[in-house]
Amino acid sequence: MKKVFIGTDSGATTSKIGGVTADGRPVSLKLAQSSTNAQLGTKAVVAGWIEGVNRFLEENRMVWDQVAGVGLAIPGPYQSYGVLDRTPNLPPSFAGWEFHADYSRALAEQAGRPIPLVAGNDGNYGGVGEAARVRGDRKASVIMLSPGSGLGAAYIDRTGFPLEGDMFCGMEAGHMPAPLHLLGLPAFTCGCGRDWGCFEAYTAISGLPQFLDFLLPKYPGHELAKPGLSPREKALSLRGLAQKGDLLALEIFDFQAKALGIHVANLSIALDAEFVVIGGGLIDPESTTAEFREQYLRGIRMAAEPWLYPVQRQMLKIVPATLGELSQAIGAALVALYTSKQA
Repeated sequence: MKKVFIGTDSGATTSKIGGVTADGRPVSLKLAQSSTNAQLGTKAVVAGWIEGVNRFLEENRMVWDQVAGVGLAIPGPYQSYGVLDRTPNLPPSFAGWEFHADYSRALAEQAGRPIPLVAGNDGNYGGVGEAARVRGDRKASVIMLSPGSGLGAAYIDRTGFPLEGDMFCGMEAGHMPAPLHLLGLPAFTCGCGRDWGCFEAYTAISGLPQFLDFLLPKYPGHELAKPGLSPREKALSLRGLAQKGDLLALEIFDFQAKALGIHVANLSIALDAEFVVIGGGLIDPESTTAEFREQYLRGIRMAAEPWLYPVQRQMLKIVPATLGELSQAIGAALVALYTSKQA
């Protein structure tokens, strides 16, 4: 009976399930997701995770006896291992939630036996999944930056494990302050509550309403300058407008590419990885044109290059992510697999 390692990716709005076999190959690349139901409380969230695993096993003709380990990717920061702190995209009441203990109990009850569980930051685990794809059998370190609702960030070392840090805040790089004098932008407020200008506010969806406030006066006749749409609706329309060549949308995403490129340089100077993987919806082939993706990645590279060491300008590879929304679930499953090999 083949062993399988399951990955649960618990996002703010949706949870996804993935799995890998003992050789690290994905069980399936079909997206399996459901609502996280965070508004219903932690018990409902855990019940949803278990339901998702059940559905994944059934769809792939597997059973709980095959499950050798589980990984859980969940947004940080944490108070301690397996204990959530206040996080921007989950209810405030979740602070202090002992999610590792609760999920461990639920897994044991469902399987009829204890199942090893590892847990970590969703951005870190997404990096593990993408790193395994981009470097193959090579020994190389990888930085991943994935702008979505927030800015996921990860550093994956040559063994395949993510940098988590002594206080489990490692690579919370979205909340490092951006050099505003290089961006030519005012200090945006971040979802974390800081108002100094976190990189996340300049690179992710959460900052788009502030970009609109800053740039819309340049485009007085623009359709988004008209009343009727909420700030969030306006922000979510920008990606589609950019694919049609809208100048306002393109200017905003050029700013985001510039900010992300400067951050690539910062992190490359500190970590010196061979690969930087860029994830997020702006490089999604199903949502963006090839021309747009090329311009976005080129903008990142151009913004990074002046600040890199000469050898990094030659050797650093900035590449698009390939796992899409499955990266964090696959990465969580891989961490569970790698951890089992250390036992």
